[in-house]
Order: sequence, then structure tokens, then C-alpha cells
Amino acid sequence: MLKISEQFKALGDETRLRIMALLLDGAEYCVCDIMEGLGLPQSTVSRHLAYLKNNGWVEGRRQNKWMYCRVNSDNSSLAQDIIAALHIALPKKKQAMEDREKLMAYLKQKKAGACS
Repeated sequence: MLKISEQFKALGDETRLRIMALLLDGAEYCVCDIMEGLGLPQSTVSRHLAYLKNNGWVEGRRQNKWMYCRVNSDNSSLAQDIIAALHIALPKKKQAMEDREKLMAYLKQKKAGACS
């Protein structure tokens, strides 16, 4: 029960939900991409990503000095059900749409290999 409680707490923060909304498209993003999409500093984004990662929502991999994150593909059935519900609810929210637009605009102008 404690683990489930902690998982719900991890989603109980607006910044972490905004991160999840960006990651729900199934893509893997560099922390710098997420920073641009949310308009938040690296320290804030990294702290919230670490919280999501520690509670099983996000997985990451390091490539050189860059950290890439995506939704954890190895979740329990409960977590998968919650992710499915987030897929339905989050993209429709105004803030999530604005974040997605900023991220896509940034990715269009980002130099190839900027994070590799």
C-alpha cells in the first residue's frame, strides 16, 4: 500500500503532471527539451524527473552528459491503467497544450545532434 500511495503522491504535483503530459506521446526527450517545453530551469525539471523516476513513472538513460527520459514501459497493471487515464485527460488541458506547442516549436528549430 505504501508504494501505491507514493506513486499517487508523485502525480500530485502540477509540474510532474506537466512532465508526464509531454512524455505521454511515447517519445524520449532530453532534459533540455523538457525544460524548453515547460519554461522551467534545469534544476527544477531534474528534481521532478528524479521524483517521477524514483516512483516508477519515468525511466531514463544517460548518453554522454545528457539524460533522456520517457514513460516507464515496465509498469504494473495499475500504473498502466493510470497512464491510460492520463492519456485521455492531460492532453486536453490548456497548460498541457501550451507546453506541447512550446516543445514542438523548440524541437523544430533545435540543431541536429544538439544533445548527443
